[in-house]
Amino acid sequence: MKVELSRRNFLKAGMVAGVAVYVAPLGGKAFAALFEEKILTPVAWDPKSATAKVRIDALAKVTGAKVFARDIRAKDMPHWPQQQSHAFILRATRTDRAYAGLDLSLLGDELKPDRIVTAADLARDGVEFPAFYGADMLLPEGKGAAYLGHAVAILIYDDFARYRFAKDRLQFKDTVVQYGDAVPALERDPWGTFRFVRVGGATSDDADKFSSLQNAPVFPSTMRKQQPVWPDGVEHGKLGEQGMFYANQIKAELDNPPADWLVLNRTYNTQSIDTAAMEPDNANCWYDADKQALHMVVASQGPQEVIEGVLEMFKKATKFPVKQLFVHPCYTVGYGSKDHYNFPFYGLVTALYSNGKPVRLANDRYEQFQTSIKRHAFKMDYRIGVDRKTGLMQSFAGYLEANGGGRCNFSPSVAMVAATAAQSIYYLPKNDFAAVAIASRAVDAGSARGYGTLQAMAATEMMVDEFAEQLKLDPIEFRLKNALRSGMKNTQGAIPAGAVRVDEVLNKAKAHPLWLERAKKKTEFEAANPGKRYGVGFACCQKDFGTGAESSFARVEIDAEGKIRMWHSGTEIGTGMSTSQAVAVAKWLHYPAGEIITAVTDWSDLPIETSGNPYIMSQAEQDKLSANPRWSNAYCSPASATNSAFYYTHTTREAARVIFMHGLWPAAMAIWSAGYMGGQAASVTIRVEDARWVDGKLTANGLEALPYETIVKKAHELGLVTGAIVHAFNRWAWTEADWEVNGANTRLPVDGLSVRYGDGASASKKAQASTKGGYHVLNRKKVYIPPVQRNGAMVTYYSAVGTLVELAVHEGSGKVELLSHHSIMECGNMLSPQLVSSQLQGGLAMGIGHALHEYLPLYEDGPGNGTWNFNRYHVPRATDVAVWKQTADILPALSDTDPPKGIAEVVMIPVVGAIVNGIAHAIGHRFTDLPVTPQRIQEVLA
Repeated sequence: MKVELSRRNFLKAGMVAGVAVYVAPLGGKAFAALFEEKILTPVAWDPKSATAKVRIDALAKVTGAKVFARDIRAKDMPHWPQQQSHAFILRATRTDRAYAGLDLSLLGDELKPDRIVTAADLARDGVEFPAFYGADMLLPEGKGAAYLGHAVAILIYDDFARYRFAKDRLQFKDTVVQYGDAVPALERDPWGTFRFVRVGGATSDDADKFSSLQNAPVFPSTMRKQQPVWPDGVEHGKLGEQGMFYANQIKAELDNPPADWLVLNRTYNTQSIDTAAMEPDNANCWYDADKQALHMVVASQGPQEVIEGVLEMFKKATKFPVKQLFVHPCYTVGYGSKDHYNFPFYGLVTALYSNGKPVRLANDRYEQFQTSIKRHAFKMDYRIGVDRKTGLMQSFAGYLEANGGGRCNFSPSVAMVAATAAQSIYYLPKNDFAAVAIASRAVDAGSARGYGTLQAMAATEMMVDEFAEQLKLDPIEFRLKNALRSGMKNTQGAIPAGAVRVDEVLNKAKAHPLWLERAKKKTEFEAANPGKRYGVGFACCQKDFGTGAESSFARVEIDAEGKIRMWHSGTEIGTGMSTSQAVAVAKWLHYPAGEIITAVTDWSDLPIETSGNPYIMSQAEQDKLSANPRWSNAYCSPASATNSAFYYTHTTREAARVIFMHGLWPAAMAIWSAGYMGGQAASVTIRVEDARWVDGKLTANGLEALPYETIVKKAHELGLVTGAIVHAFNRWAWTEADWEVNGANTRLPVDGLSVRYGDGASASKKAQASTKGGYHVLNRKKVYIPPVQRNGAMVTYYSAVGTLVELAVHEGSGKVELLSHHSIMECGNMLSPQLVSSQLQGGLAMGIGHALHEYLPLYEDGPGNGTWNFNRYHVPRATDVAVWKQTADILPALSDTDPPKGIAEVVMIPVVGAIVNGIAHAIGHRFTDLPVTPQRIQEVLA
């Protein structure tokens, strides 16, 4: 079968480590059965409101036509062999005894696998995980499992029927995986440990005595019995010793507080939960030994990470030479569940041993519970001191322990982020937060939505409510007294970027009828509903968005007919980023992109080089590397729940802005200056800041409006900039650089830039194009990278949400019924109000599940034993989330120049604390462990 390949549908990322890497989104014309135009529609644009009416994939989603990685078979891939093999993995469900091999006698002769892959095969052939995922991809015989659900063997079948019968026969059978002698419990040091100490000056405006940003975070001097040993406290010692000197002072003051302080000490526990992605983990891969080519259909939030991991694996797996790597990233459902997860690499390994046939490895729901990335269970010991007279917080000490499970994954980062989030929305004169991510035999936890902040801030909001009760203060008034304001420092000593608007959120909540009338409604409701207790709870938080090393690419082009196309390195994971990024270009180009391709990894038209670690490099190293005009601190970030609105939009809009400033605007100026449209230009001062798009036309300072199509045609005729590719890096501020674009000097908040000139460009200008795509790769004249010291800030970008919950507790059953809930959010300028609403509704459901329903035991009776499914695991249904009685207020942006903010994680957090606080209002008991189940409530009421 002939396969049509073109730049539109088959993208080559170039040679990497001697391997030609190709990336083909499953929508290209090479895949006629999955032709993208059949399942996606251009943005339905409302020019008056400048918003999208429906998302690009709306019709496909509601009709079930949207194609995910899980839907793909070999027959759907025209250039693959058409026979599809299938495989499944057997896993150890004990860690106390050594793995002793397999007993497959239950299969008989007729269901024996066509190939069994074991650790011995991998060791012989040099096949290992990428370093990020640790050792023992398959557990060797004679060794104890590092965690429950540790993979021991892969069984491959050349036909589906035998695969299906064999899997059914072996699943849930305790005799299949054999165990030998007892092994001692595996002892491992924590995956990561951090400590953030700050002691401010006399006021929030004064210099800090010590802080992570000004000085440094504190790290352990050693480990003893798998626990951190902190440096000795020395006032004028090394930085870590200085930090511990102030930490010890904070402890001593909380141990023996002043007489007018109220000090509370509470321990909070939050559970392990499943990320519950509706698309279970899967991969379909084919190793073509003759052509030394590996083909992979994968669901991933970071295709670039998969590519890099594959190349790393093949450096050692010399028995399987690979000259070509074909990766097909698909639409997927993420929210952390497919960010740096190991399943694609199991799919790869399965293909190496499948005798030249494509092989599909796909979890069923039991396997998904057994292996998928979990949200970390946390234990948090908090101590806060508050001045009784003023009602102001004085000091906060917290110790947070996250259970990272059996593989490291992102556990160190999650623990770090949790510690920096524990302050919630409050200003703290003094703080000491230590966080440890422990290794255990539990299923590994990783980058689940919330990323540690859900656990840390929910606990803080529960404790704040208890303080208000003991101080006899209105809980929202108490929050207002202590709220972080613009210009104040966070617990790392950094001043948040932009305006902090939590006080506006709090004031709106304070004036809401649910809050004002809660006492009256409690009396009326309980009188009318015997056997039910009524409560109203509130919580508010602000969550950071970003990692401190965010990076992305965007490419925008306009053809001579005015059609806008764009490409982006970000992946669509269900957040609607493909729609929002198509819409984002309209800020400069008036219309959305009519065509968008996401998960792009081919950026050969803007070659960016990276090296070093952006989090730990020295300033000297950064200065040296940045002398290379093509170097950046990071290549491209995987998609997350919150990085599209702010970070992805930045690159999208900067690419569009380059086209406007160096293409459309000078084209319009040329038309006006030539005396078109009435010859007005001679008597009018024309400034770009006066430019406005109105009804498809551009005007400035009273000049006659020029139609979009006329301007685009002129830009192409004059050979101006009609295409731009940008790369950007953010370390809590954007890298900026000086450029010369088509003869004009400009500074832009990007560190990489290529431009493409219009159809009428001179022959000499076209000849200067440095890429096959006709792009001129520009060298920056000077670069301004945020200093490495900003790593100490940890976070600076925040968005705030407050949530009011109205609930009833059934005295007999202990069941909590949500009667209504109202959220107040600030998120800058919305790219799409409908997408913001959908993120809010989905986040609320997740938070409600975390507060009341979702729970996984960590160890032997938990999902690692392979017997968990949705029959045992309660995700919220419509009846659980007050689906018809949820409302929201969105604070208007301060101006039309406010950037959109990332909100897809913060929206799930305050509802957790609000529910627990509402239960306390209803029954007079404060829970400190989640979830608050009916059984726990019954025990209290009994």
